Amino acid sequence: MPRDIAGTASRRALTEIFRKQILIVSIVIEPSAIEIRAIDRIEELRNVEALQKDVWGCADLDVVPLTLLLASREVGGVLIGAYDESKLIGFVYGFPGYEHGRLTHHSHMLAVQPAYRNHSLGYKLKLAQREAVRAQGINRITWTFDPLQSLNAYFNFAKLGVIADAYRINFYGEATSSFLHQFGTDRLWVTWKIDSRRVRERVAGKKSAPMLELKQTPCLLEVGADQAPRKSESNLFVGRPHLSIAIPADINELQNRQPDLAMSWREVTRWAFTKTMALGYFVEDFYRSASNGQSVGIYLLTYRKQTGDSAPQQNGEVS
Repeated sequence: MPRDIAGTASRRALTEIFRKQILIVSIVIEPSAIEIRAIDRIEELRNVEALQKDVWGCADLDVVPLTLLLASREVGGVLIGAYDESKLIGFVYGFPGYEHGRLTHHSHMLAVQPAYRNHSLGYKLKLAQREAVRAQGINRITWTFDPLQSLNAYFNFAKLGVIADAYRINFYGEATSSFLHQFGTDRLWVTWKIDSRRVRERVAGKKSAPMLELKQTPCLLEVGADQAPRKSESNLFVGRPHLSIAIPADINELQNRQPDLAMSWREVTRWAFTKTMALGYFVEDFYRSASNGQSVGIYLLTYRKQTGDSAPQQNGEVS
């Protein structure tokens, strides 16, 4: 049974966990002494507010405020920062939840200053979050991300080992003040089973299954030579063990250059994910590949009956 999530691990104890298991790696890999630690002081929480606006360009009304960060932290919320000396350069924030009869931790935000994104800080922050949540007796973390963002997809599936069987249409409404939320806010809801063999292998560096298997998988959605989506009839693939869904390698560049085409990708991926999940598929992995002379991202979906107990159990999410 999970221990009391508010009282079992003090912030001082969690900070010590971060120092022992994460900071040592940071010092070995990077020349600068970037520190990963719990965020404690009021002034540090104000820096979290500011970093949200810096990274996502959101208005004040869309910022998670200091008062909520402070209150949720006192009842089991986890707020971890990455510091270059005294400067906050990234953070991860989440809180305990109860999903489908199961105690979970929901990771709401992960942000890293653009200048520091080549230092694997997002990865180190997620590992620190994993250790903090494990210390609370919780064995799974959930979060959402935009399925059209291929870099995030690769990070989540290939490096961390998440799975997903839920798709939320306009989860935050049709748009927000952030520049990232201007053509819908559809999200994949992912589950990170932090003590599973799959996750242990991924964080240890074991790669996904070879691309050869993916090339033999029916593709429900492809990227055309003009970067337009090309649909296949889903009814032809019902019951197949695996399906794939391809997306452009850089939806942000496409949105800047051809916003109507980017919106078309939102609509067609919404169709593809909701259709396949309703049929009993879940997203198992993500690959980088090439098609029609251009880079693409490819999701691998697996039929639930082919996996037995390894498929995500999300009661009521998929009909």
